[in-house]
Amino acid sequence: MSVLPAALRYRPHRAWIVAAVALVALVGAAGFRSTPGVLLVPLQEEFGWSTATISLAVSVNLLLFGLTAPFAAALMDRFGMRQVVTTALVVVAAGSGLTVFMTASWQLVVCWGLLVGLGTGSMALVFAATVANRWFTRSRGLVTGVLTAGGTAGQLVFLPVLAILAEETGWRAAALVVSGAALAVVPLVLGFLTDRPEDIGIEPYGGLSPPVVAIRSSSVSPARAAVQALRLASHRPVFWLLAGSFAICGATTVGLVGTHFIPAAHDHGMPGTTAAGLLALVGLFDIVGTIASGWLTDRVDSRLLLAWYYGLRGLSLVALPFLFSATPHASMLVFIAFYGLDWIATVPPTVALCREEFGADGTMVFGWVFASHQIGAAIAASAAGILRTEFGAYDVAWFAAAALCLLAAGMSIALRRPLPHHVLVDDSSAVRR
Repeated sequence: MSVLPAALRYRPHRAWIVAAVALVALVGAAGFRSTPGVLLVPLQEEFGWSTATISLAVSVNLLLFGLTAPFAAALMDRFGMRQVVTTALVVVAAGSGLTVFMTASWQLVVCWGLLVGLGTGSMALVFAATVANRWFTRSRGLVTGVLTAGGTAGQLVFLPVLAILAEETGWRAAALVVSGAALAVVPLVLGFLTDRPEDIGIEPYGGLSPPVVAIRSSSVSPARAAVQALRLASHRPVFWLLAGSFAICGATTVGLVGTHFIPAAHDHGMPGTTAAGLLALVGLFDIVGTIASGWLTDRVDSRLLLAWYYGLRGLSLVALPFLFSATPHASMLVFIAFYGLDWIATVPPTVALCREEFGADGTMVFGWVFASHQIGAAIAASAAGILRTEFGAYDVAWFAAAALCLLAAGMSIALRRPLPHHVLVDDSSAVRR
């Protein structure tokens, strides 16, 4: 009797292969986007640019990283994930590679702000949500958590390497490594990233999807579909609560800590490589925290999870300036562990709430919610740079961020539980109650 049928029975579902490829792309996207934090000090030393000037490029990067998301979701609906992600990787490679020729700060804004922002934004958390929603009906929260954790794993992989390269061989070597790494992912995406289960005649992992499905006309442009989803969602208070709290999430993570932790550590006499290693360690703890958050999202009320996450983050930010001042700096590991577990644990419950509240357009609506995350991050990145320039320290920025986290916790509690009756689909196929 042939052993082939038995082997086929135990072959992993194609959904896991798609998720694995998506994970690699998300790891890379996060690493590519977080590189300016490593390059901030070297650029200051070579060009004499101020923290506020360089922070402008970071803010444009963060802003486009978010604003691209809803349109990327619509493009994935229209043209497929494979085409969108491949194009995004090429754009990232171009943006990073061209920085080695720059001589003025506006060129940094174009390369790292515009090109890398657009490219990484197309591979942001909305990509993770698209994969989870299309390919999984069982364990969606867990898969979302794993893919989201891949984003912070990018810091763990790239930050220490890029920091060493920037210190020993110059920041241009670090930029070229990012460019090469982006291009190296392209063959993997082209070969293994299947767009939908029905494309190869199978069901999503866990069986058929729920019956709420939007059938989008091919005559509707991706931009119009994204704007229609925003228009309908914006009429509901739940959208603004989700968007507002997620904006605070972005401000208090990638905008503030992700961008300014290394220069703040430098202010307190900590070597850049040590600070980059600590920031990468945040990614290690966040992998655990975000996967655990995905598991909890499948079992616990997402509103309560968000309230806890934001409240605990606020407490950790209050402690940060005191830990910077303490000696030895080993005490900073307390913040790294606590803050790392909470870094983007907010994503799985936020994705789940968007799906529950907005049905088939949940991924696109999450794209807009994620855009607010990056708007908050962009504002925080610039504001913290200005505060550092004006006051010579980041303390005011840390305390303000802690207060915002408490506000986000209150907004999460204000989210009402979704009602049990079904959503409706109108002629434009955007979903509402």
